[in-house]
Amino acid sequence: MNATIYKIVPALLWQEARRTGQFAGAPVDLTDGFIHFSTREQVVETAARHFEGQEDLLLVAVDGKALGDRLVYEPSRAGALFPHLYAPLTLDAVLWEKPLPLGADGRHVFPELQP
Repeated sequence: MNATIYKIVPALLWQEARRTGQFAGAPVDLTDGFIHFSTREQVVETAARHFEGQEDLLLVAVDGKALGDRLVYEPSRAGALFPHLYAPLTLDAVLWEKPLPLGADGRHVFPELQP
């Protein structure tokens, strides 16, 4: 599967992760019992479906291989396999974090994504 996976996170929520060294998840993650991630091919649609019009977001790139067997690819939208992490995300697996601003058209403007 993809070496790099992505998480869209409200900047305010990510501040706590920086402070503690790990990210337990957003409210939807805590409810579902795992942290939702997207692959490069999925993340733009994830932003459009679940974060439409939201500002102050970050795009966090994570080394999926560093997560080991705690990362599981499971079917979701139309049977597509999405990466789910069944543990807190430790920041040592984070490759980078970048702002995910809204463009003039109201859609999020993504940085170049790694495979």
